[in-house]
Amino acid sequence: QVQLAESGGGLVQAGGSTRLSCVASGRTFSVYAMGWFRQAPGKEREFVGGIHLSGGNLYYADFVKGRFTISRDNAKNTIYLQMNSLKPEDTAGYYCAAGGVGVKGFEFNYWGQGTQVTVSS
Repeated sequence: QVQLAESGGGLVQAGGSTRLSCVASGRTFSVYAMGWFRQAPGKEREFVGGIHLSGGNLYYADFVKGRFTISRDNAKNTIYLQMNSLKPEDTAGYYCAAGGVGVKGFEFNYWGQGTQVTVSS
């Protein structure tokens, strides 16, 4: 099993920035990719971005390109989500995910509990 623990977030003003962290523990040798999803009230969970842990390839949803950046620290089994130019519509619970990469893309098997980001206007 792999456990994921997110931290960061909170209340941020529109236009501001914040950084989320996600630490993986347990059978981390089985993890080849990690990513971030978000879910706003009344909406479905949506992909924010992901990273291949070995090659560092990055993928982002169109709505965050140029504003959010994912980075990794493999030695710490940690990924980060730097969120800049935040908008009220970015308000959501943000969830870390871990897993592998299949022929159709990311295959996430493990999920964190989530951390709330609220952007005030």
